Amino acid sequence: MRIAVISDIHANLHALEAVLAAVDANGVEALWCLGDIVGYGPRPNECVELLRERADVCLAGNHDLVVLGKIDSFAFTGEAAAAATWTRTVLDAASERFLAGLEPSARAFGAELFHGSPRDPAWDYVLDEHAAYLSFRATSAPLVLVGHSHVALQIADSDPLQGDQAPAGTTIELNATRRILNPGSVGQPRDGDPRAAWLVIDTTSRWATFCRTDYSIELTQAEMHERGLPKILSQRLAHGV
Repeated sequence: MRIAVISDIHANLHALEAVLAAVDANGVEALWCLGDIVGYGPRPNECVELLRERADVCLAGNHDLVVLGKIDSFAFTGEAAAAATWTRTVLDAASERFLAGLEPSARAFGAELFHGSPRDPAWDYVLDEHAAYLSFRATSAPLVLVGHSHVALQIADSDPLQGDQAPAGTTIELNATRRILNPGSVGQPRDGDPRAAWLVIDTTSRWATFCRTDYSIELTQAEMHERGLPKILSQRLAHGV
């Protein structure tokens, strides 16, 4: 079975559509989303609709929860708060219902899935050795999937822990060693590569492959400008930061 794992779409429809086209071209049989469908970007309803149709597993991220009012809006400041406020004004009833039914963690096909981390599924980041160590200790599945940081990475549960960022084309053998994998962000990468990031897990061959897909950043930036979203959010798309 081939599973595509995506995360942190952030209402970037052009990035999501490009990734879904690449997913279809790669013969993927299932789609898992690790949350943050909305927030930051200009097309929240369209992104929710696509994932409502396509995702076999879908989590809620902290931006989704803030927009729903399940997390206090004071948790966000600056441009994140401004984007969340705007998103609330345009989110339609169908999108709200779908997001309201999601949780920030799940189990699926021998994996544990979290938007953030096992310690705090909505908010915590797995970006350093300490966070990874605690995440491994809090889980038992051979594969732990996380999002939230917008950084594609892979970490092995060894002594000492081994891992790093996972640029496009990185392949990981899924053997007896437990792994934490982060597919990176579809809609707003922050690892220096502006292309939309995603991950393929092949449960038959036991390999995982980190992928990147080009999309029209300029179109997304234009839509953000038209909607009056903070300029810095559109500028950073071109640089992957």
